[in-house]
Amino acid sequence: MFLFDPEVVHDVVFLFIKIFNKIPFVSSILRSVYTIKNSKLKRNILGIDFPNPIGLAAGFDKDAKLFKELSNFGFGFIEVGTVTPLKQDGNPKKRLFRLEVDDAIINRMGFNNEGVESLILRLKKKKDIVVGVNIGKNKNTKIENSIDDYEFCFNKLHRYVDYFAINVSSPNTPNLRLLQKKDALLKILNRLTFLNNNKSKQKPIFLKISPDLNEKQLEDVIDSVIKTKLSGIIATNTTLNRENLNSNINLINESGGLSGKPLNERSNKIISFISKKSKKAFVIIGVGGIQSSQDAIDKIKAGADLIQIYTGFIYKGPGLIKKINKSLLSLNNN
Repeated sequence: MFLFDPEVVHDVVFLFIKIFNKIPFVSSILRSVYTIKNSKLKRNILGIDFPNPIGLAAGFDKDAKLFKELSNFGFGFIEVGTVTPLKQDGNPKKRLFRLEVDDAIINRMGFNNEGVESLILRLKKKKDIVVGVNIGKNKNTKIENSIDDYEFCFNKLHRYVDYFAINVSSPNTPNLRLLQKKDALLKILNRLTFLNNNKSKQKPIFLKISPDLNEKQLEDVIDSVIKTKLSGIIATNTTLNRENLNSNINLINESGGLSGKPLNERSNKIISFISKKSKKAFVIIGVGGIQSSQDAIDKIKAGADLIQIYTGFIYKGPGLIKKINKSLLSLNNN
């Protein structure tokens, strides 16, 4: 499959998984092969019962077309999105690149998605699966009006999901990362927490941050999360950094966010920094560069309560989730 365009392969694999799971007994067979059910893997965090701490990161199932089928591979939770209020096509193709030598991917997708209303139609069918949604702003929405897009997504999706992830850290929407600055960030977080507190049932809200923030910026983020009593942080999104890569220079020079193995160490440092600086004042979901069981364990030791994978799922396949869960059980037994 790696001989073909990554985005084409992604679409073909999606179609195959969808059709394959319609065959009688296939879903139950997949669950029996890939899923480990054990009370020691369960996590109750912020009132949500996670079957295990391994989630699929946002970006893989943007429009919630496959969350049920993907859960058969052993994930404890699925994060859909990034979704925006209105449908948008994203950036021009080609916009997805494999850096196979580095076990990495560069993407500049640009929040391509079918919009909130389409997402709701699919999420209405959700049963017994923990699903979070990653929300963002439309490209054409002025940066000063961004808060309206986040509020729209939040209100529309609140009854259908288990938690929210606020995406202000993608490098592929112009000026989006400006929303990580303290004043702009506080404005968004205060609005969403106010809306959440006035719902009959509150949903956890996480802030997804960039790995390219410096310590001062991270301290501002931590302060903002604590001030607004947000549920936690997802660390981290993709990076613009291109240091220590071994792939073809033409690939390295492609614009967009880098994910995969090269991000692992930086992500761990940020998780550790946040955990120590905040004195574990909130929940941390660790994501970035998990390609093995040890990578997952390192994230948890750095301070992550839950973890997510994306690029590792593409390079290592669904067996990675089972391997990680087995390793976590071994740790518990020791």
